[in-house]
Amino acid sequence: MALATLTCTWGRAPLPALPTPQAAYMLIEASADAAAIRAPLNLCFVLDRSGSMQGAKLAAMKAATKTVIDLLAPDDIVAVVIFDDTVAVAVPAAPLGDAAALKAQIDAISEAGGTAMAGGMQAGRTELQRFATPERAAAMLLLTDGQTWGDEDNCRQIARSLADDGVRVTALGLGAEWNELLLDEIADATGGSSDYIADPAQIGAFFAQSVRRAQGLVAREARLLLRLVRDVAPRAVHRATPVIANLGFTPIGEHEIAVNLGDLDTTAPASLVIDLLLPVRAAGAYRVAQVELQYTPLNGAAETIKQDVMVEVTDDAQAAKFDPRVMNLVEKVTAFKLQTRALAEAEAGNIVGATRNLRAAATRLLDLGELELAQKTQQEAERLEQGATTIDGETRKELRYATRRLTQKLEDPQ
Repeated sequence: MALATLTCTWGRAPLPALPTPQAAYMLIEASADAAAIRAPLNLCFVLDRSGSMQGAKLAAMKAATKTVIDLLAPDDIVAVVIFDDTVAVAVPAAPLGDAAALKAQIDAISEAGGTAMAGGMQAGRTELQRFATPERAAAMLLLTDGQTWGDEDNCRQIARSLADDGVRVTALGLGAEWNELLLDEIADATGGSSDYIADPAQIGAFFAQSVRRAQGLVAREARLLLRLVRDVAPRAVHRATPVIANLGFTPIGEHEIAVNLGDLDTTAPASLVIDLLLPVRAAGAYRVAQVELQYTPLNGAAETIKQDVMVEVTDDAQAAKFDPRVMNLVEKVTAFKLQTRALAEAEAGNIVGATRNLRAAATRLLDLGELELAQKTQQEAERLEQGATTIDGETRKELRYATRRLTQKLEDPQ
């Protein structure tokens, strides 16, 4: 039995018969089997304990780590590495064992020194290697609140080595002072994820989400092939869940494209919103494409699922109905595109373009019911109109990451 299922849903169906080519959205979802046997974890926390973490940040980080320990199983491997401008292994890699003793070791962490992240990452890699086996889901949970001291290239190199080891990194930045481009690069290199934590009280929810995704890992290296019939053209490919991203696509032939999906886990489907341009068709049913999903289970040989995609065209305009769920995802992807464009325009010095895109994004977010994010987006547009020459650093982080996770909901650990 396959470990995944593949479904394709049109944003509007049937489509109206038009005299010109028309754009159409298709949602493709690759869902992992929720009943799949859970993979044991090989998990390492790599935690910033520099001086800037003192007080509420450090207390929240320790509380979150202890809470997430309760989500682990006895056969899971766990390690905790702490770094400032030095590195220490607070908890050497070992099966979970005595959770109370482990929590006591976490309680003993105190703040000190500056920030040198590469050392922490390398020590974390060493701990992960101690119990590395193909059947374990290997994950590093990295948290920092500051700029690392001139070792960015080392961090990138270690991330590439972690990718070679099959380790996925969740890179989390706390507060306003960390380098989001670096954390994005570290996460992207390993097929992991990066995110922004505004409030220390949220650390537990982010930690729990990361651990649950690692626990739900079913398959790696998922790849989607889309073989299109003649005159059907792809215009854009965005991931919708678990987080929004512009994936782009790789043309393989004249009518075939490939999209890398990354890992499949049971917490959320890997879903794509594909913007297609369809040719003129008379009323009837037509084959548009064949979708092929390829993936490699943690403990098995590569598997492939294929599905033909049909579209119905009608002369009855009243019969064409929008799918609310698909179109809601399309709207969220559109808000993400506008927000991303605004940030890029501001960085390039095009304040007029940034302001225009921020206002358009705010309107979309308001329509989606994202009232707080819409208000912050609108406020930043007004600030630029009043003479600001760049987007505030903390606001940039919030807009950048909040729009990525429009399709997900953070839940506190239970």
